[in-house]
Amino acid sequence: MTSIASILAQQDAPLMINVYPYFAYSSDHTHISAEYTFFTSTAPVVIDGSLKYYDLFDAMVDAFNAALEKINFGNVKLIVAENGWPTVGNEPYTSVSNAQTYNKNLLNHVIQNGTPRRPDHIMPVFFFSMFNENLKENAVEQNFGFFFPNMQPVYPF
Repeated sequence: MTSIASILAQQDAPLMINVYPYFAYSSDHTHISAEYTFFTSTAPVVIDGSLKYYDLFDAMVDAFNAALEKINFGNVKLIVAENGWPTVGNEPYTSVSNAQTYNKNLLNHVIQNGTPRRPDHIMPVFFFSMFNENLKENAVEQNFGFFFPNMQPVYPF
């Protein structure tokens, strides 16, 4: 990681990361609340020194930021290359309602907020994916899309 971070820092290039709160929440919903996952917590869920985390997305991104700081490359910026929520395949965690809520709340969050560790850095975030992909192996992986293959929307966004 240090050699990659060194190259990125020399080129003033960002590190692109994939951040999927869905997988954390669906695999450990006993310890991870829906409010923390869907950006609706009104109180900090995790407190790390002076940093307060109201949502899982920020905590996951800041784990990368903390790792970069630990190897003395805290100046490397992050871009979220993939993020999203599936609509089918692991009910009750996958649903149109959950995907719509998560993606809308994520968009509203990232256009106005950095993370607790990087409050002034409004980072680019890319949604995964444009279309559902019926050739992937399982139903969850097939259903992250905003559109069906026939170009009809999966849900309004």
